[in-house]
Amino acid sequence: MPSESAQTGARMKVQHQIKTTAYHSGGFIGKYQRLVRETVIPYQYSVLKDEAQDTEKSHVIQNFINAGKALKGEDTADGFYGTVFQDSDLAKWLEAVAYSLSLSPDRELEETADLLIDQIAAAQDTDGYLNTYYTIKDRDKRWTNLLEGHELYCSGHMMEAACAYFDATGKDTLLKVMLKNAEHIYDRFITGKTEGCPGHPEVELALLKMYRATGNSHCLALAEHFINSRGCDPDYYKKEAAARNWKVWGANPADPDYMQAGKPVREQTDAVGHAVRAVYLYTAMADLASLTGDETLLAACRRLWDSITQKRMYLTGGIGSTVHGEAFSVDYDLPGDTAYAETCASIGLMFFASRMLENEVDGKYADVMERAFYNTVLAGMQLDGKRFFYVNPLEVIPGISGVSPTHRHDLPVRPKWYACACCPPNVARLISSFGLYAYGENEDTAFCHLFADGRVSFSNGMRLTCQTDYPYGFSVTYQVEKGGRLALRIPGYSKTFRLSVNGAELSAVPQKGYVYLAVSDGDTVNLTLDGTPYFVYASSKVPELTGKTAICRGPLVYCFEGVDNGGDVLSLSLRDDSVPVAGSYDESLLRGIVPLTASAFRTEETEGLYTCVRPGKKECSAVAVPYYTWGNRGENQMRVWMEEAK
Repeated sequence: MPSESAQTGARMKVQHQIKTTAYHSGGFIGKYQRLVRETVIPYQYSVLKDEAQDTEKSHVIQNFINAGKALKGEDTADGFYGTVFQDSDLAKWLEAVAYSLSLSPDRELEETADLLIDQIAAAQDTDGYLNTYYTIKDRDKRWTNLLEGHELYCSGHMMEAACAYFDATGKDTLLKVMLKNAEHIYDRFITGKTEGCPGHPEVELALLKMYRATGNSHCLALAEHFINSRGCDPDYYKKEAAARNWKVWGANPADPDYMQAGKPVREQTDAVGHAVRAVYLYTAMADLASLTGDETLLAACRRLWDSITQKRMYLTGGIGSTVHGEAFSVDYDLPGDTAYAETCASIGLMFFASRMLENEVDGKYADVMERAFYNTVLAGMQLDGKRFFYVNPLEVIPGISGVSPTHRHDLPVRPKWYACACCPPNVARLISSFGLYAYGENEDTAFCHLFADGRVSFSNGMRLTCQTDYPYGFSVTYQVEKGGRLALRIPGYSKTFRLSVNGAELSAVPQKGYVYLAVSDGDTVNLTLDGTPYFVYASSKVPELTGKTAICRGPLVYCFEGVDNGGDVLSLSLRDDSVPVAGSYDESLLRGIVPLTASAFRTEETEGLYTCVRPGKKECSAVAVPYYTWGNRGENQMRVWMEEAK
């Protein structure tokens, strides 16, 4: 398959849609992908079917069955249950299944997915409309509440599932369903000239995937229409709300910035509003820029990227600092104990980073993509794959977190499921599709953005196998099966590195975070990165973090939990003249980690709430574990940012 740049004449330098075969047979990512295949997908299926014990009711699959009955005029006794966007939970689960099947065929799982796809097809109206909420509950209200109705959002996720399932299995039933749905949307918004764009961006990026998968020009035209019309009339949602007498949950139509609709997209400068909506939109903008060569659109993407990563992103790659609207707030407002940092938002940030890499190969995008994955995204799922965080704080104090009105959203332990369950299947599909983010290509170059053990085949003909224990081991070896030009990312944290080909060391200067080398069939390339633990300090503009430090090793942010530190991390402060020490890899601890130890002081307890006597301090050692593993050993204190002391 030729690269997208060859197909469209656009600037695209890296193509993210690559083929991976037998990817991740071992290593850290392989372990997680097996967990998703063997535990997460079956567990989530049991939830979606309402068969999981002591778990929040889902009813998602039954909603599709009931919608099919409603279209036939049959009785739907239990009607619709759940949120207005409930359909998207099944769509993301199906997408996770598709990626898993592409890695490891499973006849029984595929048959289950085929049955569900038939039920989805049966829930589609004759005109192509597909949404169980409105089909079962409010047929007369279709398309009258773009602000919060989420019809386009649900269509988008199902389109993504359709593309992934077709790519994995060659089966096009769901793809045909969603092409028919896309034509229905085209008829309404393009042919019928209906005003408006989705209150929750998502369908835009999905339509671009549909265009790539099918070549259907209406999908591309729809994506362009929704992107280009956004923000052209900031009062659109107010007008829409005034024209109807009903609402879903009462979203504010007078705040267009919340929907990233306060300005046309090419004029936007700051990341605002609901964080997930924002990065889904920015992903589509970057993708469209790569397809069309639109410089003004790409310039807007760069501004928005800088707004997020330079002023509004947590150290862990979390975004959206406030519970009020699950949103960005203002520059440098990054409180750890009340952080929102939704798991889906970091997944969306990875999407955005990946699409920016298609436009320009720059390690800063892959650095953020890696940081978001290894910290916030992985923290969103318990190590056993059966519990999930929606919110990802950087500090948790039992008795306050999850209890106080100001901290009620920051839970100290992961629930099994949610009434709004967007995050659990999102994590599953992201982990299963890791290869799409780890690698990229153009006509003559294979790009290695992220490091993971396994074999990968590129559509430009190159093939290689990667061996690594990353993120705990920092040696990465590539065995080249079919040569060409190889681009290896040198992470921003790695101040030094060693590179060799067939044992001969090379001197290479990174170009925007990548080293480029020609490799031949049978070559062995070894890259050794710097695994030294390091302190991180925040800008003095971040008021919460003055005088504090955090510890990292490679891409991993570390945290301090009470269970490792006598039950109390609040009294700990790290010595500013010390160097964190990495321990040995411990397979028995938190399913395999490298703990860090830092020299610290422990402040002695005072007799009252306040005292005029300076508390004493005792020297001690403090143990840190990777942030993604926190909350797996019961309810206890946790902190990322620690006081620094002399």
